[in-house]
Amino acid sequence: MGPGPRDSMRRAIPFRCMHRDCPRTTMKARTKRMILALVAVGGVAVGTTLILRAFKNNLVFYYTPTQVAEGKAPRHSVYRIGGLVEKGTIKRDGLKTSFTVTDLKTAMRVHYTGILPDLFRAGQGIVVEGRAGPTGIFMAKQVLAKHSATYMPPEVAASLKKHAEFAKQAQLAQSR
Repeated sequence: MGPGPRDSMRRAIPFRCMHRDCPRTTMKARTKRMILALVAVGGVAVGTTLILRAFKNNLVFYYTPTQVAEGKAPRHSVYRIGGLVEKGTIKRDGLKTSFTVTDLKTAMRVHYTGILPDLFRAGQGIVVEGRAGPTGIFMAKQVLAKHSATYMPPEVAASLKKHAEFAKQAQLAQSR
């Protein structure tokens, strides 16, 4: 005798066994491994996303005053500029300080509110972090001064050297 109409009806109705060790309610090992792999991949994806967002939020680029004047620096994000503090440009009013940073080709006005490093003075190499204001004045959040006579960030040193050679050539051309 073959299966009758009642047998096919029984198969169509889901059967749930309430017995603890019933093989119909336990997952196969293959299914468990697949779920574990998917959870692990999801965890790695979430972790990678969080790390990349943290890098993006904390990434600060360095530009020279010349690059900022040429429009190569971002308008609305935080970045660093470096160079020398021009002599005679430092103006202090309590904790508010304004000064000019130059890379010997272009100068940029900087406003800073806070306590300046002890090594901050005219002619000193510095790096300032902040963003340009709507008037083109750089609003600094942090001022970093070099800590010895021989150290200067490599980008600042290369920029100053490049523009110093340009300035010397310009002076020689004017004297002829």
